[in-house]
Amino acid sequence: MKIDKLNIEGKINTIEVSDKIVSAKINDKLVSNVLYKTNANYKGRKAKTKQKNEIKGSTAKIYAQKGTGNARHASKKAPIFVGGGVAHGPKGELNYKKRKLNKSEKKLSIASLITKKNVTKDLIIIDDFQKEILKTKEMNNLLIKFEAKNSIIIADKISKNNIFKSVKNIPNVKITDIAGNLVFETTANGGMATWNGKNKNAERVPTGVYLVFSSDLYGEETVVSKILFIR
Repeated sequence: MKIDKLNIEGKINTIEVSDKIVSAKINDKLVSNVLYKTNANYKGRKAKTKQKNEIKGSTAKIYAQKGTGNARHASKKAPIFVGGGVAHGPKGELNYKKRKLNKSEKKLSIASLITKKNVTKDLIIIDDFQKEILKTKEMNNLLIKFEAKNSIIIADKISKNNIFKSVKNIPNVKITDIAGNLVFETTANGGMATWNGKNKNAERVPTGVYLVFSSDLYGEETVVSKILFIR
Protein backbone atom coordinates (compact mmCIF):
# COMPACT_ATOMS: atom_id res chain seq x y z
CA MET A 1 0.00 0.00 0.00
CA LYS A 2 1.31 3.45 -0.93
CA ILE A 3 0.94 6.36 1.48
CA ASP A 4 2.27 9.91 1.51
CA LYS A 5 5.71 10.73 2.90
CA LEU A 6 7.01 14.22 3.67
CA ASN A 7 10.53 15.58 3.83
CA ILE A 8 11.67 18.44 6.06
CA GLU A 9 10.93 20.99 3.31
CA GLY A 10 7.32 19.76 3.13
CA LYS A 11 7.56 18.08 -0.30
CA ILE A 12 5.29 15.06 -0.70
CA ASN A 13 6.47 11.70 -1.99
CA THR A 14 5.02 8.21 -1.63
CA ILE A 15 6.30 5.19 0.22
CA GLU A 16 5.36 1.52 -0.03
CA VAL A 17 4.15 0.17 3.31
CA SER A 18 3.00 -3.32 4.22
CA ASP A 19 -0.78 -3.71 4.55
CA LYS A 20 -0.18 -5.52 7.86
CA ILE A 21 0.91 -2.20 9.35
CA VAL A 22 -1.54 0.37 7.97
CA SER A 23 -4.54 -1.85 7.17
CA ALA A 24 -4.65 -4.03 10.26
CA LYS A 25 -7.76 -4.73 12.33
CA ILE A 26 -8.48 -1.86 14.73
CA ASN A 27 -8.76 -3.47 18.16
CA ASP A 28 -9.17 -0.87 20.93
CA LYS A 29 -9.71 -3.59 23.54
CA LEU A 30 -6.35 -5.19 22.71
CA VAL A 31 -4.57 -1.83 22.85
CA SER A 32 -6.14 -1.08 26.23
CA ASN A 33 -5.12 -4.51 27.53
CA VAL A 34 -1.51 -4.12 26.34
CA LEU A 35 -1.30 -0.63 27.86
CA TYR A 36 -2.66 -1.91 31.18
CA LYS A 37 -0.16 -4.79 31.33
CA THR A 38 2.77 -2.60 30.28
CA ASN A 39 2.04 0.07 32.88
CA ALA A 40 1.38 -2.53 35.59
CA ASN A 41 4.64 -4.38 34.93
CA TYR A 42 6.63 -1.16 34.67
CA LYS A 43 5.76 0.03 38.19
CA GLY A 44 8.37 -0.85 40.75
CA ARG A 45 7.06 -2.50 43.93
CA LYS A 46 9.80 -1.35 46.32
CA ALA A 47 7.76 -0.82 49.49
CA LYS A 48 8.48 -3.67 51.88
CA THR A 49 8.08 -4.27 55.61
CA LYS A 50 9.63 -7.05 57.69
CA GLN A 51 7.40 -9.86 58.83
CA LYS A 52 7.77 -11.69 62.13
CA ASN A 53 10.12 -14.33 60.70
CA GLU A 54 12.44 -11.64 59.25
CA ILE A 55 13.10 -9.84 62.54
CA LYS A 56 16.46 -10.62 64.14
CA GLY A 57 16.50 -11.61 67.80
CA SER A 58 15.58 -14.32 70.25
CA THR A 59 12.53 -16.49 69.69
CA ALA A 60 12.17 -17.19 73.43
CA LYS A 61 8.90 -16.37 75.16
CA ILE A 62 9.01 -13.07 77.04
CA TYR A 63 7.69 -14.79 80.17
CA ALA A 64 6.10 -18.07 81.24
CA GLN A 65 2.97 -19.25 79.51
CA LYS A 66 1.00 -19.40 82.78
CA GLY A 67 1.18 -18.14 86.32
CA THR A 68 2.10 -14.49 85.69
CA GLY A 69 -1.45 -13.14 85.40
CA ASN A 70 -0.57 -11.55 82.05
CA ALA A 71 -1.85 -12.40 78.59
CA ARG A 72 -0.08 -15.21 76.77
CA HIS A 73 2.65 -14.00 74.45
CA ALA A 74 5.39 -15.53 72.37
CA SER A 75 8.56 -13.60 71.48
CA LYS A 76 8.94 -9.85 71.06
CA LYS A 77 8.91 -10.37 67.31
CA ALA A 78 5.10 -10.38 67.37
CA PRO A 79 3.43 -7.49 65.46
CA ILE A 80 1.83 -6.08 68.63
CA PHE A 81 5.22 -5.14 70.09
CA VAL A 82 7.37 -2.14 69.16
CA GLY A 83 10.18 -3.39 66.94
CA GLY A 84 8.26 -6.51 66.00
CA GLY A 85 7.22 -7.63 62.55
CA VAL A 86 4.46 -5.96 60.56
CA ALA A 87 1.32 -7.97 59.88
CA HIS A 88 -0.03 -7.89 56.30
CA GLY A 89 2.46 -5.21 55.21
CA PRO A 90 3.76 -4.71 51.65
CA LYS A 91 6.17 -7.42 50.51
CA GLY A 92 7.85 -5.67 47.58
CA GLU A 93 8.04 -7.66 44.36
CA LEU A 94 7.23 -10.93 46.14
CA ASN A 95 3.49 -10.35 46.36
CA TYR A 96 3.11 -8.94 42.85
CA LYS A 97 2.24 -11.15 39.93
CA LYS A 98 3.69 -10.02 36.60
CA ARG A 99 1.19 -9.72 33.77
CA LYS A 100 2.21 -11.91 30.85
CA LEU A 101 2.52 -9.96 27.61
CA ASN A 102 3.64 -11.82 24.49
CA LYS A 103 5.26 -10.34 21.37
CA SER A 104 2.26 -10.91 19.10
CA GLU A 105 0.05 -8.80 21.38
CA LYS A 106 2.55 -5.95 21.22
CA LYS A 107 2.88 -6.13 17.42
CA LEU A 108 -0.89 -6.32 16.83
CA SER A 109 -1.57 -3.42 19.21
CA ILE A 110 1.02 -1.19 17.49
CA ALA A 111 -0.38 -2.11 14.06
CA SER A 112 -3.88 -1.32 15.34
CA LEU A 113 -2.80 2.12 16.56
CA ILE A 114 -0.98 2.97 13.32
CA THR A 115 -3.96 1.80 11.25
CA LYS A 116 -6.35 3.92 13.31
CA LYS A 117 -4.12 6.98 12.89
CA ASN A 118 -3.97 6.33 9.16
CA VAL A 119 -7.77 6.06 8.90
CA THR A 120 -8.27 9.33 10.82
CA LYS A 121 -5.56 11.04 8.70
CA ASP A 122 -3.42 11.65 11.80
CA LEU A 123 -0.46 9.55 10.65
CA ILE A 124 2.48 11.60 9.37
CA ILE A 125 5.52 9.89 7.84
CA ILE A 126 8.63 12.03 7.48
CA ASP A 127 11.92 11.24 5.76
CA ASP A 128 14.85 10.35 8.00
CA PHE A 129 16.40 13.32 9.78
CA GLN A 130 19.76 13.19 8.05
CA LYS A 131 20.97 16.44 9.63
CA GLU A 132 21.21 16.93 13.37
CA ILE A 133 18.74 19.48 14.77
CA LEU A 134 20.08 21.04 17.97
CA LYS A 135 17.71 23.98 18.48
CA THR A 136 14.46 23.29 20.31
CA LYS A 137 12.88 26.29 18.58
CA GLU A 138 13.74 24.88 15.13
CA MET A 139 12.21 21.51 16.02
CA ASN A 140 9.14 23.15 17.50
CA ASN A 141 8.63 25.13 14.27
CA LEU A 142 8.84 21.89 12.26
CA LEU A 143 6.16 20.28 14.44
CA ILE A 144 3.91 23.31 13.96
CA LYS A 145 4.56 23.22 10.21
CA PHE A 146 3.52 19.56 9.96
CA GLU A 147 0.67 20.04 12.47
CA ALA A 148 2.30 17.37 14.63
CA LYS A 149 2.20 19.03 18.03
CA ASN A 150 0.90 16.88 20.91
CA SER A 151 2.15 13.84 19.03
CA ILE A 152 4.39 10.88 19.74
CA ILE A 153 7.42 10.53 17.47
CA ILE A 154 8.46 7.03 16.44
CA ALA A 155 11.96 7.22 14.99
CA ASP A 156 14.78 4.89 14.02
CA LYS A 157 18.07 5.05 15.90
CA ILE A 158 19.83 7.46 13.50
CA SER A 159 16.93 9.93 13.33
CA LYS A 160 16.42 9.77 17.09
CA ASN A 161 20.07 10.66 17.71
CA ASN A 162 19.78 13.61 15.33
CA ILE A 163 16.71 15.15 16.97
CA PHE A 164 16.96 13.90 20.57
CA LYS A 165 18.47 17.08 22.04
CA SER A 166 15.93 19.38 20.38
CA VAL A 167 12.88 17.20 21.13
CA LYS A 168 13.46 16.29 24.77
CA ASN A 169 12.62 19.86 25.90
CA ILE A 170 9.18 19.91 24.20
CA PRO A 171 6.90 18.09 26.65
CA ASN A 172 3.27 17.22 25.96
CA VAL A 173 0.89 18.24 28.72
CA LYS A 174 -2.53 16.67 29.31
CA ILE A 175 -5.05 17.60 32.01
CA THR A 176 -7.80 15.18 33.03
CA ASP A 177 -10.47 15.05 35.70
CA ILE A 178 -10.33 12.42 38.45
CA ALA A 179 -12.36 10.02 36.29
CA GLY A 180 -9.66 10.16 33.59
CA ASN A 181 -11.63 12.24 31.05
CA LEU A 182 -9.39 14.50 28.95
CA VAL A 183 -10.09 18.15 29.75
CA PHE A 184 -7.22 20.04 28.13
CA GLU A 185 -4.16 19.29 26.03
CA THR A 186 -1.23 21.48 25.04
CA THR A 187 2.52 21.60 24.45
CA ALA A 188 4.87 23.29 26.89
CA ASN A 189 6.87 26.22 25.60
CA GLY A 190 10.20 26.89 27.27
CA GLY A 191 9.45 24.36 29.99
CA MET A 192 6.16 26.03 30.97
CA ALA A 193 2.56 25.25 30.02
CA THR A 194 -0.41 27.55 30.66
CA TRP A 195 -4.02 26.51 31.29
CA ASN A 196 -6.84 29.06 31.41
CA GLY A 197 -9.23 26.80 33.33
CA LYS A 198 -11.30 25.92 30.27
CA ASN A 199 -11.88 22.58 28.56
CA LYS A 200 -11.48 21.70 24.87
CA ASN A 201 -14.88 23.30 24.14
CA ALA A 202 -13.73 26.61 25.69
CA GLU A 203 -16.10 26.07 28.64
CA ARG A 204 -14.98 26.85 32.18
CA VAL A 205 -14.43 23.63 34.14
CA PRO A 206 -16.20 23.04 37.48
CA THR A 207 -14.48 23.18 40.87
CA GLY A 208 -12.48 20.05 41.60
CA VAL A 209 -9.12 18.29 41.54
CA TYR A 210 -7.51 17.77 38.13
CA LEU A 211 -4.58 15.56 37.17
CA VAL A 212 -1.69 16.85 35.05
CA PHE A 213 0.31 14.43 32.91
CA SER A 214 3.46 15.58 31.15
CA SER A 215 5.84 13.57 28.99
CA ASP A 216 8.44 14.18 26.30
CA LEU A 217 7.68 13.37 22.67
CA TYR A 218 9.14 9.90 23.08
CA GLY A 219 6.93 9.18 26.08
CA GLU A 220 10.04 8.33 28.13
CA GLU A 221 10.32 11.10 30.75
CA THR A 222 7.01 11.57 32.57
CA VAL A 223 5.68 13.81 35.33
CA VAL A 224 2.33 13.55 37.16
CA SER A 225 0.87 16.31 39.30
CA LYS A 226 -2.46 17.62 40.67
CA ILE A 227 -4.29 20.94 40.44
CA LEU A 228 -7.11 22.12 42.74
CA PHE A 229 -9.33 24.36 40.61
CA ILE A 230 -11.87 26.63 42.37
CA ARG A 231 -14.36 28.68 40.38
